[in-house]
Amino acid sequence: MQKVLLVTGGSRGIGAQTALLAASQGWSVAVNYAHNAQAAQSIVDQILAQKGQAVALKADLMDPAQIENLFAAVDRELGTLSGLVNNAGIVDQTQRVDEYSPSRLTRMMGMNVVAPFLCAKEAVKRMSTLHGGKGGVIVNVSSVAARLGGATQYVDYAASKAALDALTIGLSKEVAKESIRVNSVSPGLIDTDIHASGGLPNRVRDLSPQLPFGRAGSAQEVAQAICWLLSENASYCSGTILDVSGAR
Repeated sequence: MQKVLLVTGGSRGIGAQTALLAASQGWSVAVNYAHNAQAAQSIVDQILAQKGQAVALKADLMDPAQIENLFAAVDRELGTLSGLVNNAGIVDQTQRVDEYSPSRLTRMMGMNVVAPFLCAKEAVKRMSTLHGGKGGVIVNVSSVAARLGGATQYVDYAASKAALDALTIGLSKEVAKESIRVNSVSPGLIDTDIHASGGLPNRVRDLSPQLPFGRAGSAQEVAQAICWLLSENASYCSGTILDVSGAR
């Protein structure tokens, strides 16, 4: 049976590297994107060039209707879903909690908490043996910020990732007898462009010397952990939160 994987936020960074690696391991991959169609299509083209199967699918995950349409498009374009990587997420400008606006918090929790919950819901409806499915795997992309707290930078982001860890643990118990595994990877400081989108383009350069390894991690290193959790090599792992943080 062909393995079908949806990677949210799959056009760049960790999501893009996960899509490429998963395709090399035999997954048919749906590369979700919100805005950058060219970047998503570039990932798809790389997969097709290696004789893999992939499609780029646009959806703004802040819109529940678009989430439903995204999963329907995966059904239509690739077939029965067997894997979900809840990777899409945002950071915001560095601020203290006493400076946050309600709109900032609504946006942060909407994208980093509500959207992954709704994506997990759609995945379970397709994978669960309770719903006539054949099982599957969900991997949530969390962050070590969930336990470090993000003080003076983005406590809201850290809180959103702590919620994602709670989703991982709770959902793993709910669907354990329905042939679904649910795990998280928890990256540390990773060299991607998400730092620039949060207003700290030099964050990796500035913090790398202070890290135990003396360097940031790469998106490829996180993708390796995600794809291991997706694989049968992790068949007895569920409810696991796997740090990919270089001992941070």
